[in-house]
Amino acid sequence: MHPLRKNRPLRRTVLACAAAVAVTVLPLSLKPHTNPALAAVPPQGSAGAGTGSRTVTGDTAQTRWGPVQVRVTLDNGRLTDVTAVRHPSENSRDQEINAFALPRLRAEALAAQSADIDTVSGATYTSTGYRQSLQSALDSAAR
Repeated sequence: MHPLRKNRPLRRTVLACAAAVAVTVLPLSLKPHTNPALAAVPPQGSAGAGTGSRTVTGDTAQTRWGPVQVRVTLDNGRLTDVTAVRHPSENSRDQEINAFALPRLRAEALAAQSADIDTVSGATYTSTGYRQSLQSALDSAAR
């Protein structure tokens, strides 16, 4: 019998197991689609949503490269401004990364109206701290 035509039960078993794992894990890793604006900012009639403008500073999030803290402004329950109060800026590399990342994080937060925003590539730690502080500020504003 030709060597390439041999039965290979072990290879088939391994491939079958890998396919079973992929079919099981892949659907579990997908995120359900929710409207982030409904999840983060309370509806207009709730006790936490006041009329007028309100500014709240979130908790400081400690990251590997330094603290990150944001301040949000809500106008009639709608997120109108996000400002990074504290962010890593110890060296020129931190300043370069944050000059690129912070405007993108701000724009995403304003568009999403929540802390459910994407991580900026190259600024993972700052993005994580930004999200944590932003969620803290939104939670405080909802009270």
